[in-house]
Amino acid sequence: MADKYNVEEAEALAKRALHLPITQATPIYEQLLSLYPTSARYWKQYVEAQMAVNNDDATKQIFSRCLLTCLQVPLWQCYIRFIRKVYDKKGAEGQEETKKAFDFMLNYIGTDVASGPIWTEYIAFLKSLPALNPYEDSQRKIDLRKVYQRAILTPTHHVEQLWKEYENFENSVNRQLAKGLVNEYQPKFNSARAVYRERKKCIEDVDWNMLAVPPTGSSKEETQWVAWKKFLSYEKSNPQRIDTALSTKRIIYAYEQCLMYLYHYPDVWYDYAEWHTKSGSTDAAIKVFQRALKAIPDSEMLKYAYAELEESRGAIQSAKKLYENILGVSTNSLAHIQFLRFLLRAEGFEAARKYFLDAIKSPSCTYHVYIAFATMAFCLAKNPKIAHNIFEEGLKRYMSEPVYILEYADFLTRLNDDRNIRALFERALSTLPTEESAEVWERFIQFEQKYGDLASMLKVEQRRKEALSGKAEEGSSALENSLQDVVSRYCYMDLWPCTSKDLDHLARQELLSKNMNKKVEKTNLPHGPAAIGSVASSSKVVYPDTSQMVVYDPTKKSDFASSGNLVAASASNTFPSNATSIATHGSASTFDEIPKTTPPALLTFLANLPIVDGPIPNVDVVLSICLQSDLPTGQTVKQNFAAKGNVPSQNDPSGSTRSGSQRLSRDRRATKRKDSDRQEEDDTVTVQSQPLPTDVFRLRQMRKARGISTSSQTPTGSTSYGSAFSGELSGSTG
Repeated sequence: MADKYNVEEAEALAKRALHLPITQATPIYEQLLSLYPTSARYWKQYVEAQMAVNNDDATKQIFSRCLLTCLQVPLWQCYIRFIRKVYDKKGAEGQEETKKAFDFMLNYIGTDVASGPIWTEYIAFLKSLPALNPYEDSQRKIDLRKVYQRAILTPTHHVEQLWKEYENFENSVNRQLAKGLVNEYQPKFNSARAVYRERKKCIEDVDWNMLAVPPTGSSKEETQWVAWKKFLSYEKSNPQRIDTALSTKRIIYAYEQCLMYLYHYPDVWYDYAEWHTKSGSTDAAIKVFQRALKAIPDSEMLKYAYAELEESRGAIQSAKKLYENILGVSTNSLAHIQFLRFLLRAEGFEAARKYFLDAIKSPSCTYHVYIAFATMAFCLAKNPKIAHNIFEEGLKRYMSEPVYILEYADFLTRLNDDRNIRALFERALSTLPTEESAEVWERFIQFEQKYGDLASMLKVEQRRKEALSGKAEEGSSALENSLQDVVSRYCYMDLWPCTSKDLDHLARQELLSKNMNKKVEKTNLPHGPAAIGSVASSSKVVYPDTSQMVVYDPTKKSDFASSGNLVAASASNTFPSNATSIATHGSASTFDEIPKTTPPALLTFLANLPIVDGPIPNVDVVLSICLQSDLPTGQTVKQNFAAKGNVPSQNDPSGSTRSGSQRLSRDRRATKRKDSDRQEEDDTVTVQSQPLPTDVFRLRQMRKARGISTSSQTPTGSTSYGSAFSGELSGSTG
């Protein structure tokens, strides 16, 4: 469909046809107009090409094909130009034909908001007619007055200009008569002018060059649909308060113009036909439906609407042909069901029963047809026995369809046949797969809650839990009774044995219970690679292998070099394979090779990490390190490591390897410290430098882990901890 209605391709073909001889361009125009039969622009281009070579017969034929369906002013102006070209040289006879052509044209498009130039041209034509005697002159003036008075009542772009011309015309004929006529038509003109302004607002979003294509849901198409709907609603409101005949004419014109652009929109066609029906023009509505089906032959919606109209006016055979046409195109279950309903209404139950027996032999027949006809037999034919037989016959084919079983159960409920209802549920649940039986179980429980005794109700509930929860050891919690079961038993329609707050509380408890069970299941999962693989394959979640977890001991991590094995082992998934293989040997010579293959930023970050208690560092501490670290380039780190031969120790309290940019700004140090001999000039403090949180207890713990006496570092109990959180103390450790 998208390739067939390719707008860009169509525009390219139309431009190409402009430069081709008419014999070569004609097939192109015919191809375009077969796809876009309402494009006035293409019709105009086609007919102008024929007029250019003086092919009058072809021109007349083209106009006969497009004029009445393409109500657009430029195309009709082309038509009147052709008429005047043909008849201008034929004297009085030609003038009369031209006048008839003008009347014909204004009768169709005279209400168009852009029809002002046509009114003006017609008036100019009438003024140009010769008057050989006073009678002809008087007749011409009468004709001019009639045209003027029609024109000034039409809300067009030129309405004000036409009003001024009309005033001048009446004053030139008779000033005394002019005053009365002008006063009479002044209010009507004011109304037309006001309506024109509103009309202009309604159509300002309309794209008059849009090609009619099937709806694709684009924003542009939706904008056009809304614009046309607004314009149609405005015209239906009869804002000018004109007579019914003229208002109807304007509404028809608006619909016809709309369909030039929304030609493939079934809702527009239906609205048009429905408007005709409500207006009492059933024949016009039928013609609209016929045109609609020609435009959209595959629309079942329009076919059903058309058949409905025919049936409502008593044309049963016409309606039947439409239903048969639908069955000939689409032999689905819906078509069978709708035809059965029609036959039951129009010809009786026996005709419908006969067709049903043929329909169920069709491979396209589904359980819907059985349900539909059984319901018709029970409710409309008042024959429960036939309905029961139909359901039983269908059950042989559709025992695995839960919807069919539930519909059958509803039917038996209407018959008050509780014994067969229970038998139906038991038969169905014995054959349905577990994953498809939940709804049937639910309906079974509802039946027992409404019509069964307490023992049978509790028994069915327990059976349902066992059936849907699987093995008892795997879903023991699902087998337990809950307060929600009680609520389910003792509610009725929208009446509940508790408040809405209680319902919400119970729902939350059920959710928490499910989540709790899931967490318990996770903790019971086996560890190791095999367990991870099984979990990943089932739930798409991979859990860490906690079987290899060891207790973190900060006293064993004296410096970065002595823990090389631990770093290499924990970073086996981060470092390159060659660095990992080197580090696992643990020798001092091979350990020096790690910085060559490790990202400098990671080394600097690890070197700045403090020693803390436990495997999980304080988040604030890590963030402070990240914010205050002036991460060097790769070359700088390699040079530092080459010069020192090892990784800087985390226990180095002097802070000799730290950048001066990590220190706090002068103003903040002044408020934090009172000791002036520790103040240093630093004009290159980074934007990331921020004051760290004061936590004396954590500071002492860090110092204790390093083996540093707290009394030697803080002789005065002041908060002189400098960059302690980044592994640097403010004082000397001598």
